[in-house]
Amino acid sequence: MTRTRIGLILLVVPVLLLLGLYFVELSQIRECQLVDQGHWDYLAAQCRDNPQPFVPWIIRHPWVVNGGLLISVVGLGLCMLGLYRRR
Repeated sequence: MTRTRIGLILLVVPVLLLLGLYFVELSQIRECQLVDQGHWDYLAAQCRDNPQPFVPWIIRHPWVVNGGLLISVVGLGLCMLGLYRRR
């Protein structure tokens, strides 16, 4: 595999995984709020009867967010190296 292909994989796949994880959790939150008429506990990932404070996704999963973005930056660098190299 060339640097460009590996770079493209590293650039795209982590972002898609982050979006997938985020939207899976968002669907659980919306189901709790709209169907169960409850309040989402972000730290325990459960639906509760009493209001819960909002905790951002990056605070709850910092290694997933920062690691995924770091891998994407490495992929961007590999793409740039692969495209810069003369054939």
